[in-house]
Formats: sequence, structure tokens, C-alpha cells
Amino acid sequence: MRIGLRVDVDTFRGTKLGVPNLLRLLKEHDAKASFFFSVGPDNMGRHLWRLVKPKFLAKMLRSRAAKLYGWDILLRGVFWPGPMIGERLGDIIRATADAGHEVGLHAWDHHAWQSRLDRMNAREIEEALSKGVGVLERTLGVAPTCSAAPSWKCDDGVLLAKEKFPFRYNSDCRGSSVFRPQVNGMTLSQPQIPTDLPTYDEIVGCDGVTDENYNAHMISLFRRDGLNVLTIHAEVEGIALAELFNSFLTSATNQGMEFVPLGELLPHSDSIPPGRVGRSEIAGREGWIARQVL
Repeated sequence: MRIGLRVDVDTFRGTKLGVPNLLRLLKEHDAKASFFFSVGPDNMGRHLWRLVKPKFLAKMLRSRAAKLYGWDILLRGVFWPGPMIGERLGDIIRATADAGHEVGLHAWDHHAWQSRLDRMNAREIEEALSKGVGVLERTLGVAPTCSAAPSWKCDDGVLLAKEKFPFRYNSDCRGSSVFRPQVNGMTLSQPQIPTDLPTYDEIVGCDGVTDENYNAHMISLFRRDGLNVLTIHAEVEGIALAELFNSFLTSATNQGMEFVPLGELLPHSDSIPPGRVGRSEIAGREGWIARQVL
């Protein structure tokens, strides 16, 4: 059974510490993944204002966010401008590609995209994508061929903007199958590879899921007839939960599961059906996310 492994790298700390740890773990287990990097300013600490929202506060408490992410992430960019990730940590991004993993764009400014997408016009969306693509192209020597929207924040405007970039596919939504999105009756050229499995912070502390049974629970969700795309975070599985993730890889590979980059899940282009992207909410996550409309 093949599992598409998506690694979201949201922050400076996740890039500096989490990615090297994940590269080591994946090499030990002969696993490959798609790493999606945020490459501009790390202003993730500016999410602290969301603590006034009950659902976000409950998630932060349930997932033990201060311990999980570290105070340097939770305060990054609050009192001073955040560091430029791609500019300062390009060697780690290059090392990821050199190790044989797929490297794509997550965001220019993760916080700005996640918090302001509803208010961004077409020019601003395209500019954010262009800045991120430019950093990765200068870092790697080639333009990235895939992207994944931060926190699954994507709408028709984003889909249209991405058509202007050389992406082989995007992973911008939750869903259950690969599809080509339709916007205004037009089928776009770039397929979507959705995430169909929950993330750690969405389910831990809910319905009896704890760190002790998390790995077994996740493995039980894999289906031979499913898409099986798992999203992890460099800040979580690469740092605070590195040992838990190592045990997960051991258990899964011992049961015959192979971890591959998302690009390897693309079927022949002629067999990819059309579909649409809409908005939805899911348990364990505050705010809306993009979801495949079935």
C-alpha cells in the first residue's frame, strides 16, 4: 500500500530543526515525501490574536501547542519582523531536494495567506505565489513543479492564479480522490491531490485518541482503495513528536506500507476526472478549509 506523504514546513524553526530531523528519519526508513516550504517572512506568532476565538483556543489547549510548537514559534513576528526563511536556510531546502524528495511551494508568508486570503485580490494572490516561486527557483536552480496551500486555504481565485505557474499538480484541499478543478465551467490543467487523512492536531485529545494510541489509530485509517495522503508538519513530527513519528514509520513499513511523494500518486492525465473545490469546516480545525466537492 502506497501512502502519499506531504510535509508542510511553516516556520523558520521547522525548517532549521524539523526538516533535518525528518530527512534523517525518512532515510532510515527508505521513505520519500513531498516537502512544501514557506520561504518568506516567518510571522506565525501573529496568530496569537486568534486565542480570543473559542475553537482556536480549544485546539491550542487540546494539542498542548506551547509544548508542541515552542514559544519561539508562537511569538515569532509579534514584536519584530520575522526572519526570511528561504534566504537564511536555503541550504536545508537544497539538501531536501538532493536527498531525492519532492520540493514544492507552501507559501511566501504563511500567516498572511492563512489570515488574509479572503481579502486578497487576484494581483495580491499572484504576487504572493510569484515571490515564493522566485525564492525556490533561485535556491534550487529550477522552478518548483508543485504547491500546497497553507492550512488548505484555497478558492477559485487561487486555482486560476496557479495556472500561470509551472505546477505539475497542487495539493490545496481536503478530499478523497485526484481531480482536475473546474472554475466557471472551465476545467483547469493542474490536478489536485487532496489530503484525505487527519493531522495530529485535529484528532489528538478527541474521541479517546492520545499519544499512546495515535500511531495505531492512524494506521487503521489507511485503506487499500483509498487515496491515502497524510500531511505532517516539520514543527510537530520533525521536532516535538519525532520519536512518535519514528515509531509510526517503523510500524507502518513493517506492515508493508510505502511512503512516496505526492507526485507518484498522479494517474495518467487522460484518466483524471473533473471536480470542484468548495468551502467546508472539519472537526478539530478552526475556520474554513477548501474541500473537494463530490
